[in-house]
Amino acid sequence: MKNASNRRDWLRKTALFGSAVLVGQNRESLPVTATAPAVVRRIPISVSTYSYWHFQEQKYPIEKVIEDASRIGFDGVEILHRQMTDETIAYQNKLKRMAFDNGLSLPLLSIHQSFVDPDPAKRKKDIEHTERCINLAVQMGIPCVRMNTGSWRTVKRDAAYYRDGVEPPIKGYTDDDAIKWCIEGMQECLKIAEKAGVVLAIENHWGLSSNIDYLLRIYEPLKASPAMGMNVDTGNFVGEPYAQLERIAPYATIVQAKTYYGGGHYYDKELDYTRIGKILQKANFNGFVSLEMEGKEDPRTAVPKSLELLRKAFTFTT
Repeated sequence: MKNASNRRDWLRKTALFGSAVLVGQNRESLPVTATAPAVVRRIPISVSTYSYWHFQEQKYPIEKVIEDASRIGFDGVEILHRQMTDETIAYQNKLKRMAFDNGLSLPLLSIHQSFVDPDPAKRKKDIEHTERCINLAVQMGIPCVRMNTGSWRTVKRDAAYYRDGVEPPIKGYTDDDAIKWCIEGMQECLKIAEKAGVVLAIENHWGLSSNIDYLLRIYEPLKASPAMGMNVDTGNFVGEPYAQLERIAPYATIVQAKTYYGGGHYYDKELDYTRIGKILQKANFNGFVSLEMEGKEDPRTAVPKSLELLRKAFTFTT
């Protein structure tokens, strides 16, 4: 028994001595035995219902988009308001339940409005429309609503317009007037969105917002609101897109990514998504990327190809 006790004492003292030596040793001199593993950041990708329906006469059912998105491997579905069959509670609950059963998020409700109008009554009507759509988003559990500035509508939306984005104001008014109306209209909408807990993401969606300087002039006085966001559309830049994308990427709440398989319905753009992915990674963007396939190719083949393209571009290793 005495020998056993002496042995335990010897082991305890040896262990304490070894610990003291390690504690006193310079940590920097210790050998590195392992390196930190690489972290893979997989940006979630949704698909807009618009990818299956480009404002054609017959609406493509949103229910089919949800089923297809789940089968292909998307993370969510963006709902285009104009594509909804109706606004009944029963229909909204059906879409929400279908998405949940298929393991999909509903990250964005894309709506249309315009604050570029000298008539206060017309601007108020679009504020009321936005309020109604915010309520739809709340009912469907959608955290973000896409917002437009609107446009003067003084030129035809043809190839020349999509190339240069030039749209002169109506007689007697200026772009500065329109910027002021946009800020005022958005301020009213933000009051509603803040109470509802919904983000309003203003998009570079042609019209006034095709000018990035204008877009930022509208965004800056509104960004203090917890409900203010920005939806960056990769295909809606006039001219060379990458420098403009770098300017607004730091503000992005959500990104819409265009593809044009089969040629675009309105215009064609060659987009380098590897480069776009690096720009968004540099801006520390971590939100949803939502596919808008705007090409003439059948969505059954173009949408899966688009997803493969975006997965490669928006999977980051750090």
